Amino acid sequence: MHPFLINEVLFADLARDRERHMEKMRRVREASVRAAPRDDVTLRLSRVDDDEALRRLAQLATRRAPSGSHVVAEIEDGIVAALPLNGGQAYSDPFRRSAHLLPLLELRARQITGGMTTRPPRRRRLGVLRWS
Repeated sequence: MHPFLINEVLFADLARDRERHMEKMRRVREASVRAAPRDDVTLRLSRVDDDEALRRLAQLATRRAPSGSHVVAEIEDGIVAALPLNGGQAYSDPFRRSAHLLPLLELRARQITGGMTTRPPRRRRLGVLRWS
């Protein structure tokens, strides 16, 4: 077979592969745009009247009842995610799309605390001294 024909066949295969890849990436991009939530989100500090909503949210997320201040993500009908400012883990409503809110909560908590979060003190383990 002539080298020119071999190159032409190889280039045609590469072009088809590239077209398939571009089509796949276009479909992925369109799907991600359609799947993105369009609700308006409000990030704010928790208030005293949010205690019941935070308790309900903690129960849905199978967590202990929260204490202290939180940064909360609120969508039109209520709080859907919260992050304690005392260094605990974020929790959210498992029945609503909220994974995209957790990085926003972490960012807002860092802005509020200046990057300093207080964590519960760790217990120290004292080593046992052995006398020989």
